[in-house]
Amino acid sequence: MASIKNWLTSHFPALASRDFVLFLIGQFISVIGTWMQATALPYLAYRISGRPLDLGLIGFATTLPTLLFALPAGVLVERWDKRKATIVLQALMSIQAFGLAYLTFTNQLQIWHIVTLAFFYGTAVAIEVTARQAMLIELAGKEALPSAIALQTTVFNLGRIIGPLLAATLIAWTSNEGSVFLTNGISYVFVVIGLFFARTKYKIEKEIENNQSMRSQFQEGLTYIRGNTIVLASILMSALLGFFGIPILQQTPALARDVLATVLDTEAIIATRTSNLYLAQGIGSVIAAFMMAYLSSANKKYLLLWGQILFIVPVILLGFTTNLNIVFILLAFIGWGTVTQLITMNTLIQVRVPNELRGRVFSVYFWALQGVAPFGSIVIGWMAQTWNVQTSIVVGGLVCLVSVALVRLVLRNR
Repeated sequence: MASIKNWLTSHFPALASRDFVLFLIGQFISVIGTWMQATALPYLAYRISGRPLDLGLIGFATTLPTLLFALPAGVLVERWDKRKATIVLQALMSIQAFGLAYLTFTNQLQIWHIVTLAFFYGTAVAIEVTARQAMLIELAGKEALPSAIALQTTVFNLGRIIGPLLAATLIAWTSNEGSVFLTNGISYVFVVIGLFFARTKYKIEKEIENNQSMRSQFQEGLTYIRGNTIVLASILMSALLGFFGIPILQQTPALARDVLATVLDTEAIIATRTSNLYLAQGIGSVIAAFMMAYLSSANKKYLLLWGQILFIVPVILLGFTTNLNIVFILLAFIGWGTVTQLITMNTLIQVRVPNELRGRVFSVYFWALQGVAPFGSIVIGWMAQTWNVQTSIVVGGLVCLVSVALVRLVLRNR
C-alpha cells in the first residue's frame, strides 16, 4: 500500500495534499451530476422546440454572465477567502438544478425557463471558476499546481464519461429528465462537504492596498498580460476556441437527431445516440487529462500545438460525414484536443503569473474563453438553423484553423 501511495504522489504530486484530495473527491461526484444535466438538458430543450437556434440561445444565456462578470470577479476573489467563496457559489449553482427538477416534474418547463435558469447558473459559474482555479494553489502548493490542474480536469472529464451514461439510464428508468436535474442538485452537496473539511494551508495572505482601486488593480493585470507573450497568446487562442470551437459542440443534440437520423429512430434511440456522442467526447477528454496529469513536465508549447491540430482537423472532417462510427472517432479526437488545449493554456498562465496577480489574470483568460462564447453560440446556432448543422461545423473549424495560424504567426517573434 505504501509503495502504491509513493508511486501516486511521485507521478501526481497534488495527491500528497490531503486538502486537495478532499476537494477532488467532492468535485468528482459533483461533476458527474453536472455532466448528467449537461446531457439531459439540451436533449430535452431540442425535443421541446426542435430548433438549433434554441440550443445556441441556451449556450448564450449560460456564458453571457462570463462576459459581464468574469473580469470584475478576478479582482473580487483576490479580496475574498477563495475556499468560502467557492462553497457559497456551489450552493447557489445547486438552486438552478433543483429549479429545473421542479419545473420538469410538474410539466411546466419551457424554453424561456431553461434560458433564465441558464443565466442564473452562468452568473454563479462566472465567479466560481475564477475562485476555484485560484484556490488550487492554496490547496496543493505551487510545485504541485500543474498536477492539481490536470487532476481536476481528469475528474471533470471522467464525469463527462460517467454522467451521460447515468443520464441516459436514469431517463430510461424514470421516463422523466427531472430525475437527472434532481440528482445534479444533490451532487453539489459533496463538493461543499469536501471544501468544508479542506484547509488552504498554502494560502499566502496579502493585504489589499487601501489606496488602490479595483480599476487600477485590474489595469495592473492587463499590463502584465500585454508584457508576457506566452500568457497573451494563450488568452487570444482561448478566445478563438471559445467563439468558434466550443459552440460547435453545443449542436450535438441536433447532430444526433437530424444529421445521424435513421428510419428506425425512436425517442429512446435518439436519447441513447445523443448520450453516446457526449460519451465519445468524454473518452477523448479523459485520455487527454490522464496524459496531461502524467506528463506534467512535458513541453507545453508542443502539447498546445498538438491539441489545436487534433481539435481543428477532426472538427472540419465532422462536417463531411454521416457515418456514426466515424463520428464517434472524430468526437473522441475533438475531446482530446479540447482538453489538451485547455489544460495547457491554464497551466501556462497559472504557473507563470505571480500570486498577487493570479486571480486577475485568470479572470481575463476565463473571460476570453467563455465571455465571447455567447456570441459564438448565437452565430453557430444561426448558421446551423439557416444553412445546416454540418455547414456550421465546417465553417467554424476553418475559421479556427485560420485564426490560430494568424495568432501564432503574429506573436511568434515577440
